[in-house]
Amino acid sequence: MAILTNSRSTFDAVGIREDLSNIIYNISPMDTPFLSSAGRGTCDNTLFEWQTDELATQAANQQLQGDVPDALAVTETVMAQNQTQISFKTVATTGTAEAVDFAGRRSSQAYQMAKRAKEIKRDMEFMLTGNSVRVVGDATTAPKTACLQSWLGAKTTATSNLIDGGASTVVGIVNVSSSVYANGTAVKTGTAPTVQLTQAMIDLVVQRCYEAGGSPDTMFCKPDLKVRLSAIAGASLAEIRTQTKGDKPAHAINAVDVVVTDFGTFKFVPNRFCDQGSIGIVYVMDWDYWSINYLRPFQTLNLAKTGDNVKQMMLAEYGLEAKNGRSSGAIIRVKA
Repeated sequence: MAILTNSRSTFDAVGIREDLSNIIYNISPMDTPFLSSAGRGTCDNTLFEWQTDELATQAANQQLQGDVPDALAVTETVMAQNQTQISFKTVATTGTAEAVDFAGRRSSQAYQMAKRAKEIKRDMEFMLTGNSVRVVGDATTAPKTACLQSWLGAKTTATSNLIDGGASTVVGIVNVSSSVYANGTAVKTGTAPTVQLTQAMIDLVVQRCYEAGGSPDTMFCKPDLKVRLSAIAGASLAEIRTQTKGDKPAHAINAVDVVVTDFGTFKFVPNRFCDQGSIGIVYVMDWDYWSINYLRPFQTLNLAKTGDNVKQMMLAEYGLEAKNGRSSGAIIRVKA
């Protein structure tokens, strides 16, 4: 059917008001499991230190009556240290851009600064769960805090809490000198993941953490490995469970978020930002022994005005404190 002759339509009409939503839709993920779960502390210097210690290995202890004992040779505490690093982002907005009326935000500058704060949090999650080592820095080199993986490892492969799933056999590996525990100065590097994550690997790293004295309760990894964890724990497609609740529709369960093991109950948490270089890593965390220490917490700095603009910096200065890296562990070089 043809349109009525001389009917006015919207195609050539003049003066129609713009219909622009006052909501800005941003799908970028903001969940940061490591930042949200680790402790929060403070420090008073760019170099901050703490001490670790351990008890002597258990042994038979039978003594003679009336014996005059010699003094024990004692081991001193171990001094650990890390460096703070600076993360910032800067935004400048012209006076005109601040004066006009934008849809979805009252102030263009404030909106952009809020975005930058979220981006820095994502950057921190990415860096702190990575495999970088401590860098003191100088006039031309930015300081860097030693990140999570650099604090995992042990004096011997028999006690290491860093498990190399890509090895020919599932064994613990040492990522530092054999004379010390992992201390933020070295990381395990290797080829891309070629071996599938297995229950044996999980059992081994959890057992190592337990034997060292840790009580980890969370495993986190990138999403595809989270799916693999669920499958290992008994939620494979072949084992979908259907449930009903009263008169509600039946629903299928194909995921595992909590699992009970011989050495504790664990939450499985996906983390979008925790696998630098696609090394294929599953972290096993005892949160009591990890803290992000701030020399300068998140703050907005007003920078010098150089013309008709507003210029601000969002900044944080922080470092990772591994109170005792043996409390936690990881499996590296594994795939889903």
